[in-house]
Amino acid sequence: MKLDLPFVRAQFPAFSEPSLEGWAFFENAGGSYPCSQFIERLTNFYMKNKVQPYYPYPASTLAGELMDASYEKVAGYLNVDPSEIHFGPSTTQNVYVLANAMRPMWEDGDEIIVSCQDHEANAGAWRRLGDRGIKIIEWHVDPDKGILSLEALEKLFSERTKMVAFPHCSNVIGHVNPVKKISQLAHTNDALCVVDGVGYAPHGFPDLKELGADIYLFSMYKTYGPHLGFMYVQKDLILQMENQSHFFKEGITRSMLTPAGPDHAQIGSAAGVIDYFDALYEHHFKEDAAPAERNKAVNSLIRDHEKALLERLLAFLRSRDDVKIVGPEATEGRLPIVSIMPTKKDIEEVYANLIKHKLMLGIGDFYAVRPLMDMDIPRKPGVLRISFVHYTSEKEIDQLVTALKATL
Repeated sequence: MKLDLPFVRAQFPAFSEPSLEGWAFFENAGGSYPCSQFIERLTNFYMKNKVQPYYPYPASTLAGELMDASYEKVAGYLNVDPSEIHFGPSTTQNVYVLANAMRPMWEDGDEIIVSCQDHEANAGAWRRLGDRGIKIIEWHVDPDKGILSLEALEKLFSERTKMVAFPHCSNVIGHVNPVKKISQLAHTNDALCVVDGVGYAPHGFPDLKELGADIYLFSMYKTYGPHLGFMYVQKDLILQMENQSHFFKEGITRSMLTPAGPDHAQIGSAAGVIDYFDALYEHHFKEDAAPAERNKAVNSLIRDHEKALLERLLAFLRSRDDVKIVGPEATEGRLPIVSIMPTKKDIEEVYANLIKHKLMLGIGDFYAVRPLMDMDIPRKPGVLRISFVHYTSEKEIDQLVTALKATL
């Protein structure tokens, strides 16, 4: 079975927006188009339920029910308990709160391993603990391919290691890390496993119980929904953390890691992302299934479609002697986040010309400063990033390749 792309694109208003006609969107790693199901829920919430939730009058009661539904629906697809998920303003803010909540769990001189493949969202706040008595151990990437080595990680553990933080998939390298193996390795060494899923989640929500990570984070606005940061924290772990909310919120897990309070409307509309995935499942499959099983089935469709498009792009790039792929050149083991560097022309000139071909792309370091440093790539101008998701079409890949041929 193949992904019904016309059906998919019909769920995203951007593809019928006149001002975007003719433009091919290849900056999805910075934020995806929102699906109509989310937009409808958000609009309705602001029109009908933008009141303080959980009071007994109808508009308020419904507002609370809509928020609860988001926790339950998102948790179902990710195969976790609703009490284990939290919505904050961004992944960067969520990690900042986590670092402050977890610091009291550790003694001065304890160690945490932080990878150098991360977007700074899952690196900066942890590294700041180095000024508060925690020893930071760096897990460097291979300087040629940007990949993290399990063998190198094994040598970094000590009896004082408390945590390992790394990305599921780098937002510039595109390589998928073996989270389950790393989680098992961390737990064998009595350490926690914290995973930044910002680069991975737009290409299919993971089964978090299967992965085994203790904490998993990603951005909802990169998964077709609101500008919120999603955070999963294993339920036994959160009770070991220091409460970051009001003193009377102690023990209320949904509140302990959201000191500023939740954005009611955006949380209430987050369920729209799952409505979209449900619609995708029901369009392609006849039999009913539990949410986690629906997620796996939809992921298979998405991954096959993305993989076919990715191979077309990588095959073209591999055939050229005037461009360098940053990271692995093979399709297996990576996602459609492809960073490149022209070798015979100025990167900023190439970028400007690609825009003239109506391509929406990114250039820079994308806050992934540390992997670029390890690979000796200057932050400025950085790399040219091509990122796409399952609503991308073959025609758009052709438009990209044609423009690259003309521009390089």
